[in-house]
Amino acid sequence: MSGQTKKRSMDMLHGSIWNKLILYALPVAATGILEQLFNASDAAIVGNFTGEMRTVAVAAVGANSPIVGLLLNLFIGIALGANVVIAHAVGQGDEKTIHHAVHTAVIMAVAGGALVAVIGELGVGSLLRMLNVPEDVFPQALLYIRIYLLGLPVILLYNFEAAIFRSVGETRMPLEALAISGVLNVCLNLFFVVVLHMTVNGVAIATVLSNAVSSLILLVKLLRTDQAIRIRLDELRFHKDVFVKILRIGLPAGIQSAVFAVANIVIQSAINSLGTVVIAASSAAFNLEIFAYDVLNAFSQACTTFTGQNFGAGQIKRCRKVLLLCLLEDTIATAATIFIVLFFGKNLLAIFNSDPAVIEIGYTRLLLIFSAYTFTMLYENFSGYLRGFGISVVPAVLTIIGVCGVRLLWIFTAFPRSQTFRTIMMAYPISLSTTALLMFLALMWYRPARKHLQQS
Repeated sequence: MSGQTKKRSMDMLHGSIWNKLILYALPVAATGILEQLFNASDAAIVGNFTGEMRTVAVAAVGANSPIVGLLLNLFIGIALGANVVIAHAVGQGDEKTIHHAVHTAVIMAVAGGALVAVIGELGVGSLLRMLNVPEDVFPQALLYIRIYLLGLPVILLYNFEAAIFRSVGETRMPLEALAISGVLNVCLNLFFVVVLHMTVNGVAIATVLSNAVSSLILLVKLLRTDQAIRIRLDELRFHKDVFVKILRIGLPAGIQSAVFAVANIVIQSAINSLGTVVIAASSAAFNLEIFAYDVLNAFSQACTTFTGQNFGAGQIKRCRKVLLLCLLEDTIATAATIFIVLFFGKNLLAIFNSDPAVIEIGYTRLLLIFSAYTFTMLYENFSGYLRGFGISVVPAVLTIIGVCGVRLLWIFTAFPRSQTFRTIMMAYPISLSTTALLMFLALMWYRPARKHLQQS
């Protein structure tokens, strides 16, 4: 193993944990934030350089957020399954399983992306109608999502490649690749919209092309690495046994993430019924709040990977320590992020749209959702810890009940009585606090560390 490889690999099984969690989580958080900047730059550029169409264009991008979120969350969850399977194999020193999992994951990304793209192209128009997208927004929204779907194979490939790197503690490489493509994305956005006078079609094309670059960079790195995660094109084939393992962990995790998007689709439909200005405001606020979510979720991913490797190596007491440190460090990082966004919230919203009405409505969303992010941080780390032990179904079920179930109930009962934006937003703190309580009870019930210590 080369010196560079050793430097880039992270030893999760020995030595101090707290500093390694930070070194792991910060690049993951930065990667998530940079991914969101793709969409944020889309909204910001069409909101400032499309003249009279600016509000319609921003609303068109925002109206697709739940659909994009549904697709990405589902497959990123499945990619997390690959992360856990590889992490367990690393802890066990099982290079054969690592090799098979890496190649299977790449095939799953490309094939899954192509399949969903075909299905999506056929049904996305009807889905936008179901979301009550206003008639003045619908053509632009449909144009954006159709172009985005064409790029789904390369978009998913990047996320699966990133999961492969993270399974061995390499979180900088996905960030570096995304940084390059992020700069390219902004440049292409400006070129297509400002120079060529395109609208949402320009920013959609820019997003697809920049994602293709980031996935290609990681593919080249995987082809050249001397670690066990190396891809060999002549050995690129599907392994059914590993595929089943990935799905057993990843599919529930994907469903757990996707239910957010399912519930948000219902919420987006209610938001859409309040008009174009509210859609634009909600879209602008979402682009900010997701940054804070990326920070807290980074520690959840760290919790999963560190727990997974140490569980594979039989170091159960170290798994407990991982959870406690993740909760502590995540609390500090999340609190700092929330403070920054709320303090500068109105100024940041103005980047996307300078309309005072849009800014005021958008800040209402920030206040209500950020008040619940403490609960999000708790249950994300609890569920990440359970997934590290291979327990993935229970967190998914509880998230469906706590997030999707509560939000649906709220929208169908409370919103008809008081059809305001604030009423819609109250669904977030209520659902997230419920989910945090349920996940804590599940953790107390399973106590996976105690169970495995008693068996050893």
